[in-house]
Amino acid sequence: MTPDFDKGGGLVPAIAQDADTGEVLMMAWMNPEAFEETVRTMRACYFSRSRNRLWRKGEESGNVQEVREIFVDCDLDTVLLKVKQIGGAACHEGYSSCFFRKLEDGEPKVVGERIFDPKKVYNK
Repeated sequence: MTPDFDKGGGLVPAIAQDADTGEVLMMAWMNPEAFEETVRTMRACYFSRSRNRLWRKGEESGNVQEVREIFVDCDLDTVLLKVKQIGGAACHEGYSSCFFRKLEDGEPKVVGERIFDPKKVYNK
């Protein structure tokens, strides 16, 4: 049950979902190497398009994702990871989920609580 990476030019979307709560934490991309490493280690590994390299979730922040279950959709072109989020934050902006903004009356509203200050975690 390997994703069809050819459909997306070598990448497929990968959704990380909290295995206990069902909260959608983030969406990233996987190439074949990232998928194989994730399956082998049961730790989330993605492909960073901006860095053009494998990105092991938590390599800078320590907020790794331990993979509990891996699903591939019916078209074999999307991966769903059910994970245990270590450190409480999946988002590089310090929120538990990357989906911390909600559109209300056409305006974005922050509805999540920041868990850490990214300026203190990342050396940018």
